[in-house]
Amino acid sequence: MKLDKKDILKALETITIAGEGKNMVESGAVTNVVTFGDEVVVDLLLHTPAMHIKKRAEDDIKKTIHDLVSADAKIKVNIKVEAAAAENPNQIKGKAIPGIKNIVAVASGKGGVGKSTVTANLAVTLAKMGFAVGVLDADIYGPSMPIMFDVESEKPISIEVNGKSKMKPVESYGIKMLSIGFFTSPSQAVIWRGPMASKALNQMIFDADWGELDFLLIDLPPGTGDIHLSIMQSLPVTGAVVVSTPQAVALADAKKGVSMFLSEAINVPVLGIIENMAYFTPEELPNNKYYIFGKEGAKDMAEDLGVTFLGEVPIVQSIREAGDYGRPAALQTGSVIENVFDEITRNVVAEVVNRNESLEPTEAIKITTMAGCSAVKK
Repeated sequence: MKLDKKDILKALETITIAGEGKNMVESGAVTNVVTFGDEVVVDLLLHTPAMHIKKRAEDDIKKTIHDLVSADAKIKVNIKVEAAAAENPNQIKGKAIPGIKNIVAVASGKGGVGKSTVTANLAVTLAKMGFAVGVLDADIYGPSMPIMFDVESEKPISIEVNGKSKMKPVESYGIKMLSIGFFTSPSQAVIWRGPMASKALNQMIFDADWGELDFLLIDLPPGTGDIHLSIMQSLPVTGAVVVSTPQAVALADAKKGVSMFLSEAINVPVLGIIENMAYFTPEELPNNKYYIFGKEGAKDMAEDLGVTFLGEVPIVQSIREAGDYGRPAALQTGSVIENVFDEITRNVVAEVVNRNESLEPTEAIKITTMAGCSAVKK
Protein backbone atom coordinates (compact mmCIF):
# COMPACT_ATOMS: atom_id res chain seq x y z
CA MET A 1 0.00 0.00 0.00
CA LYS A 2 1.28 3.46 -0.92
CA LEU A 3 1.00 5.92 1.95
CA ASP A 4 -0.28 9.46 1.42
CA LYS A 5 1.31 12.39 3.26
CA LYS A 6 -2.08 14.11 3.76
CA ASP A 7 -3.46 11.02 5.51
CA ILE A 8 -0.43 10.91 7.79
CA LEU A 9 -0.77 14.57 8.76
CA LYS A 10 -4.50 14.18 9.40
CA ALA A 11 -3.77 11.26 11.72
CA LEU A 12 -1.08 13.19 13.56
CA GLU A 13 -3.56 16.01 14.23
CA THR A 14 -5.21 13.69 16.76
CA ILE A 15 -2.09 13.61 18.96
CA THR A 16 -1.23 16.16 21.64
CA ILE A 17 2.27 16.29 23.15
CA ALA A 18 2.37 16.18 26.93
CA GLY A 19 2.45 19.69 28.38
CA GLU A 20 1.18 21.41 25.19
CA GLY A 21 -2.40 22.34 24.41
CA LYS A 22 -2.28 22.14 20.59
CA ASN A 23 -1.94 19.00 18.52
CA MET A 24 1.55 18.22 17.23
CA VAL A 25 0.82 19.42 13.68
CA GLU A 26 -0.81 22.70 14.71
CA SER A 27 1.91 23.43 17.29
CA GLY A 28 4.64 23.00 14.71
CA ALA A 29 6.18 19.99 16.48
CA VAL A 30 5.88 17.98 13.24
CA THR A 31 8.44 19.68 11.02
CA ASN A 32 8.34 17.25 8.09
CA VAL A 33 6.67 14.06 6.84
CA VAL A 34 8.11 12.00 3.98
CA THR A 35 6.52 8.86 2.49
CA PHE A 36 8.13 6.15 0.34
CA GLY A 37 5.60 3.49 -0.62
CA ASP A 38 4.71 1.80 2.68
CA GLU A 39 7.41 3.69 4.59
CA VAL A 40 6.98 7.01 6.42
CA VAL A 41 9.52 9.26 8.15
CA VAL A 42 8.24 11.83 10.68
CA ASP A 43 10.55 14.64 11.85
CA LEU A 44 9.52 15.91 15.30
CA LEU A 45 10.76 18.98 17.20
CA LEU A 46 10.27 18.95 20.99
CA HIS A 47 11.01 21.64 23.57
CA THR A 48 11.77 19.34 26.49
CA PRO A 49 14.57 16.76 26.76
CA ALA A 50 12.57 14.54 29.14
CA MET A 51 13.00 10.95 28.00
CA HIS A 52 9.47 9.87 28.94
CA ILE A 53 7.92 12.64 26.79
CA LYS A 54 10.13 11.75 23.80
CA LYS A 55 9.28 8.06 24.18
CA ARG A 56 5.56 8.72 24.55
CA ALA A 57 5.50 10.99 21.47
CA GLU A 58 7.25 8.35 19.36
CA ASP A 59 4.91 5.59 20.57
CA ASP A 60 1.82 7.74 19.96
CA ILE A 61 2.92 8.51 16.39
CA LYS A 62 3.50 4.87 15.52
CA LYS A 63 0.26 3.65 17.12
CA THR A 64 -1.86 6.40 15.53
CA ILE A 65 -0.50 5.80 12.02
CA HIS A 66 -0.99 2.06 12.39
CA ASP A 67 -4.55 2.52 13.72
CA LEU A 68 -5.77 5.30 11.40
CA VAL A 69 -3.73 4.92 8.21
CA SER A 70 -2.13 1.51 7.72
CA ALA A 71 -1.33 -1.35 10.07
CA ASP A 72 1.53 -2.39 7.76
CA ALA A 73 3.25 1.01 7.65
CA LYS A 74 6.96 1.07 8.40
CA ILE A 75 7.51 4.13 10.57
CA LYS A 76 10.64 6.02 11.57
CA VAL A 77 10.47 8.99 13.96
CA ASN A 78 13.36 11.47 14.12
CA ILE A 79 13.19 13.56 17.29
CA LYS A 80 15.17 16.78 17.75
CA VAL A 81 15.14 18.68 21.06
CA GLU A 82 15.47 22.46 21.26
CA ALA A 83 14.77 23.90 24.69
CA ALA A 84 12.81 27.14 24.44
CA ALA A 85 14.37 29.53 26.97
CA ALA A 86 11.45 31.96 26.84
CA GLU A 87 9.05 29.20 27.83
CA ASN A 88 11.14 28.16 30.85
CA PRO A 89 11.61 31.26 33.03
CA ASN A 90 12.74 29.16 36.00
CA GLN A 91 15.76 27.74 34.21
CA ILE A 92 18.92 28.89 35.94
CA LYS A 93 21.67 30.10 33.64
CA GLY A 94 24.92 31.82 34.47
CA LYS A 95 27.18 33.94 32.33
CA ALA A 96 30.85 33.13 32.24
CA ILE A 97 33.55 35.47 33.54
CA PRO A 98 36.23 35.91 30.87
CA GLY A 99 39.49 34.33 31.98
CA ILE A 100 38.04 31.97 34.61
CA LYS A 101 38.21 28.37 33.42
CA ASN A 102 36.55 26.44 36.24
CA ILE A 103 34.26 27.52 39.07
CA VAL A 104 33.96 25.08 41.98
CA ALA A 105 31.43 25.69 44.75
CA VAL A 106 32.33 24.30 48.20
CA ALA A 107 29.18 23.72 50.22
CA SER A 108 27.80 22.05 53.32
CA GLY A 109 24.30 21.51 54.57
CA LYS A 110 25.24 22.37 58.15
CA GLY A 111 27.49 25.01 59.67
CA GLY A 112 30.51 24.11 61.74
CA VAL A 113 31.72 21.17 59.64
CA GLY A 114 34.88 22.93 58.47
CA LYS A 115 33.80 23.94 54.97
CA SER A 116 35.79 27.19 54.97
CA THR A 117 38.87 25.42 56.31
CA VAL A 118 38.61 22.84 53.53
CA THR A 119 38.17 25.61 50.94
CA ALA A 120 41.27 27.46 52.14
CA ASN A 121 43.42 24.33 52.11
CA LEU A 122 42.13 23.24 48.69
CA ALA A 123 43.04 26.69 47.36
CA VAL A 124 46.63 26.69 48.59
CA THR A 125 47.15 23.09 47.45
CA LEU A 126 45.91 23.93 43.96
CA ALA A 127 48.28 26.91 43.91
CA LYS A 128 51.19 24.66 44.95
CA MET A 129 50.31 22.39 42.01
CA GLY A 130 50.82 25.29 39.64
CA PHE A 131 47.26 26.45 39.07
CA ALA A 132 46.09 30.08 39.16
CA VAL A 133 43.49 30.17 41.94
CA GLY A 134 40.91 32.59 43.30
CA VAL A 135 38.57 32.36 46.28
CA LEU A 136 35.21 34.11 46.54
CA ASP A 137 34.00 34.15 50.15
CA ALA A 138 30.25 33.97 49.57
CA ASP A 139 29.44 33.43 53.24
CA ILE A 140 28.05 36.95 53.56
CA TYR A 141 26.95 36.62 57.19
CA GLY A 142 30.05 34.80 58.46
CA PRO A 143 33.08 35.54 56.25
CA SER A 144 36.13 33.51 57.31
CA MET A 145 38.68 33.86 54.51
CA PRO A 146 40.28 37.15 55.66
CA ILE A 147 41.20 35.46 58.98
CA MET A 148 42.32 32.19 57.41
CA PHE A 149 44.66 33.98 55.01
CA ASP A 150 45.85 36.61 57.53
CA VAL A 151 44.53 39.56 55.51
CA GLU A 152 41.89 40.95 57.90
CA SER A 153 43.26 44.48 57.63
CA GLU A 154 43.55 44.46 53.82
CA LYS A 155 41.19 46.34 51.53
CA PRO A 156 40.67 45.73 47.78
CA ILE A 157 41.81 48.71 45.74
CA SER A 158 40.09 50.17 42.69
CA ILE A 159 41.86 49.87 39.33
CA GLU A 160 40.87 50.81 35.78
CA VAL A 161 40.44 47.97 33.30
CA ASN A 162 39.42 48.79 29.71
CA GLY A 163 38.03 52.13 30.85
CA LYS A 164 35.98 50.61 33.69
CA SER A 165 36.58 50.77 37.42
CA LYS A 166 37.20 47.31 38.89
CA MET A 167 38.05 45.89 42.31
CA LYS A 168 41.45 44.26 42.56
CA PRO A 169 41.20 41.11 44.70
CA VAL A 170 43.42 40.84 47.76
CA GLU A 171 46.27 38.34 47.32
CA SER A 172 47.76 35.99 49.93
CA TYR A 173 49.93 32.90 49.41
CA GLY A 174 49.36 33.31 45.68
CA ILE A 175 45.55 33.21 46.04
CA LYS A 176 43.32 36.04 44.80
CA MET A 177 40.32 36.57 47.04
CA LEU A 178 37.33 38.74 47.74
CA SER A 179 35.13 38.69 50.82
CA ILE A 180 32.50 40.90 52.38
CA GLY A 181 34.84 40.79 55.39
CA PHE A 182 37.12 43.24 53.57
CA PHE A 183 34.36 45.86 53.57
CA THR A 184 33.14 45.56 57.18
CA SER A 185 34.86 45.81 60.55
CA PRO A 186 35.46 42.49 62.39
CA SER A 187 32.86 43.36 65.04
CA GLN A 188 30.21 44.57 62.58
CA ALA A 189 27.25 42.30 61.85
CA VAL A 190 25.95 42.14 58.29
CA ILE A 191 22.19 42.56 58.71
CA TRP A 192 20.90 42.24 55.16
CA ARG A 193 17.94 40.65 53.49
CA GLY A 194 18.53 38.25 50.59
CA PRO A 195 18.40 40.81 47.73
CA MET A 196 21.05 43.02 49.38
CA ALA A 197 23.35 40.05 49.95
CA SER A 198 22.86 38.91 46.36
CA LYS A 199 23.67 42.38 45.04
CA ALA A 200 26.90 42.48 47.07
CA LEU A 201 27.88 39.06 45.74
CA ASN A 202 27.27 40.10 42.14
CA GLN A 203 29.50 43.12 42.64
CA MET A 204 32.33 40.94 43.97
CA ILE A 205 31.88 38.53 41.07
CA PHE A 206 31.46 40.83 38.08
CA ASP A 207 33.00 44.11 39.23
CA ALA A 208 36.33 42.49 40.09
CA ASP A 209 39.46 42.05 37.99
CA TRP A 210 40.01 38.34 38.60
CA GLY A 211 42.39 38.01 35.65
CA GLU A 212 43.25 34.54 34.34
CA LEU A 213 42.26 31.76 36.76
CA ASP A 214 42.30 27.99 36.40
CA PHE A 215 40.01 27.68 39.42
CA LEU A 216 37.69 30.03 41.28
CA LEU A 217 36.60 28.38 44.54
CA ILE A 218 33.38 29.69 46.06
CA ASP A 219 33.01 29.26 49.81
CA LEU A 220 29.24 29.04 50.17
CA PRO A 221 27.35 29.60 53.44
CA PRO A 222 25.65 26.64 55.15
CA GLY A 223 22.21 25.56 54.01
CA THR A 224 20.34 25.84 50.72
CA GLY A 225 19.06 29.40 50.50
CA ASP A 226 19.19 32.75 48.72
CA ILE A 227 22.96 32.96 48.40
CA HIS A 228 23.20 29.55 46.78
CA LEU A 229 20.51 30.39 44.23
CA SER A 230 22.10 33.77 43.49
CA ILE A 231 25.45 32.13 42.78
CA MET A 232 23.89 29.51 40.51
CA GLN A 233 21.93 32.17 38.64
CA SER A 234 25.00 34.38 38.23
CA LEU A 235 27.69 31.87 37.30
CA PRO A 236 28.03 28.69 35.24
CA VAL A 237 29.39 26.58 38.11
CA THR A 238 31.58 23.71 36.89
CA GLY A 239 30.77 21.53 39.87
CA ALA A 240 30.21 21.38 43.62
CA VAL A 241 32.17 19.81 46.46
CA VAL A 242 30.13 18.97 49.57
CA VAL A 243 31.83 18.87 52.99
CA SER A 244 30.40 16.92 55.92
CA THR A 245 31.45 15.38 59.21
CA PRO A 246 30.65 11.67 59.79
CA GLN A 247 27.77 11.96 62.27
CA ALA A 248 24.15 11.44 61.27
CA VAL A 249 23.03 15.01 62.10
CA ALA A 250 25.57 16.51 59.67
CA LEU A 251 24.97 13.85 57.01
CA ALA A 252 21.23 14.55 56.97
CA ASP A 253 21.92 18.17 55.97
CA ALA A 254 24.74 17.23 53.60
CA LYS A 255 22.27 15.05 51.68
CA LYS A 256 20.08 18.13 51.23
CA GLY A 257 23.08 20.02 49.87
CA VAL A 258 23.74 17.28 47.31
CA SER A 259 20.04 17.20 46.44
CA MET A 260 20.02 20.97 45.84
CA PHE A 261 22.82 20.83 43.28
CA LEU A 262 21.33 17.83 41.48
CA SER A 263 17.80 19.27 41.34
CA GLU A 264 16.34 20.02 37.91
CA ALA A 265 16.29 23.79 38.53
CA ILE A 266 20.01 24.01 39.38
CA ASN A 267 21.52 20.90 37.78
CA VAL A 268 25.14 21.41 38.88
CA PRO A 269 27.31 18.28 38.88
CA VAL A 270 28.48 17.18 42.33
CA LEU A 271 32.21 16.49 42.02
CA GLY A 272 32.27 14.61 45.29
CA ILE A 273 32.06 14.59 49.08
CA ILE A 274 34.85 15.31 51.58
CA GLU A 275 34.63 13.93 55.10
CA ASN A 276 36.09 16.40 57.60
CA MET A 277 36.94 15.56 61.24
CA ALA A 278 36.94 11.91 60.19
CA TYR A 279 38.96 10.67 63.17
CA PHE A 280 41.37 11.83 65.86
CA THR A 281 44.97 10.61 66.24
CA PRO A 282 46.90 11.81 69.32
CA GLU A 283 50.42 13.00 68.59
CA GLU A 284 51.84 10.61 71.20
CA LEU A 285 49.91 7.64 69.74
CA PRO A 286 50.32 8.06 65.96
CA ASN A 287 48.97 4.60 65.15
CA ASN A 288 45.68 5.10 67.01
CA LYS A 289 42.51 6.40 65.40
CA TYR A 290 39.54 7.52 67.47
CA TYR A 291 36.30 7.98 65.52
CA ILE A 292 34.77 10.67 67.71
CA PHE A 293 31.94 11.60 65.34
CA GLY A 294 31.34 8.15 63.86
CA LYS A 295 33.18 6.13 61.26
CA GLU A 296 33.04 6.68 57.49
CA GLY A 297 29.57 8.25 57.53
CA ALA A 298 30.28 10.61 54.60
CA LYS A 299 32.01 7.82 52.69
CA ASP A 300 28.95 5.59 53.05
CA MET A 301 26.66 8.46 52.06
CA ALA A 302 28.71 9.13 48.92
CA GLU A 303 28.38 5.47 47.96
CA ASP A 304 24.61 5.52 48.59
CA LEU A 305 24.15 8.66 46.48
CA GLY A 306 26.43 7.48 43.68
CA VAL A 307 28.78 10.44 44.24
CA THR A 308 32.59 10.28 44.34
CA PHE A 309 34.21 10.15 47.79
CA LEU A 310 37.11 12.62 47.56
CA GLY A 311 38.83 11.77 50.83
CA GLU A 312 38.87 12.28 54.59
CA VAL A 313 40.51 14.93 56.77
CA PRO A 314 41.45 13.94 60.34
CA ILE A 315 41.06 16.09 63.44
CA VAL A 316 44.48 17.63 63.90
CA GLN A 317 45.22 20.51 66.25
CA SER A 318 47.51 22.17 63.72
CA ILE A 319 44.60 22.65 61.29
CA ARG A 320 42.77 24.79 63.81
CA GLU A 321 45.92 26.64 64.83
CA ALA A 322 46.92 27.29 61.21
CA GLY A 323 43.48 28.68 60.40
CA ASP A 324 43.55 30.97 63.42
CA TYR A 325 47.04 32.23 62.58
CA GLY A 326 46.16 32.83 58.94
CA ARG A 327 48.36 30.23 57.27
CA PRO A 328 46.41 27.21 55.92
CA ALA A 329 47.73 23.90 57.32
CA ALA A 330 48.32 22.40 53.86
CA LEU A 331 51.28 24.76 53.52
CA GLN A 332 53.12 22.81 56.28
CA THR A 333 55.71 20.94 54.21
CA GLY A 334 56.03 17.23 54.98
CA SER A 335 53.07 17.19 57.36
CA VAL A 336 50.23 14.68 57.48
CA ILE A 337 47.79 17.44 56.53
CA GLU A 338 49.81 18.41 53.45
CA ASN A 339 49.65 14.79 52.26
CA VAL A 340 45.92 14.56 53.01
CA PHE A 341 45.07 17.68 51.02
CA ASP A 342 47.42 16.72 48.18
CA GLU A 343 45.40 13.54 47.69
CA ILE A 344 42.01 15.21 48.06
CA THR A 345 42.94 18.06 45.71
CA ARG A 346 44.19 15.65 43.04
CA ASN A 347 40.86 13.84 43.31
CA VAL A 348 38.98 17.13 42.90
CA VAL A 349 41.03 18.06 39.81
CA ALA A 350 40.50 14.59 38.34
CA GLU A 351 36.73 14.96 38.81
CA VAL A 352 36.78 18.40 37.16
CA VAL A 353 38.70 17.00 34.20
CA ASN A 354 36.30 14.05 33.85
CA ARG A 355 33.32 16.37 34.15
CA ASN A 356 34.63 18.75 31.48
CA GLU A 357 35.46 15.95 29.06
CA SER A 358 31.86 14.71 29.22
CA LEU A 359 30.34 18.07 28.20
CA GLU A 360 30.28 20.07 24.99
CA PRO A 361 33.14 22.61 24.75
CA THR A 362 30.68 25.53 24.84
CA GLU A 363 29.42 24.46 28.25
CA ALA A 364 32.72 24.23 30.09
CA ILE A 365 36.28 25.29 29.36
CA LYS A 366 38.76 22.46 29.73
CA ILE A 367 41.86 22.53 31.90
CA THR A 368 44.93 22.77 29.72
CA THR A 369 47.60 22.42 32.40
CA MET A 370 47.97 19.44 34.71
CA ALA A 371 51.04 20.68 36.59
CA GLY A 372 51.61 18.66 39.74
CA CYS A 373 48.66 16.33 39.18
CA SER A 374 50.34 12.98 38.75
CA ALA A 375 47.31 11.21 40.16
CA VAL A 376 45.13 12.31 37.23
CA LYS A 377 44.66 9.43 34.85
CA LYS A 378 45.10 10.49 31.24
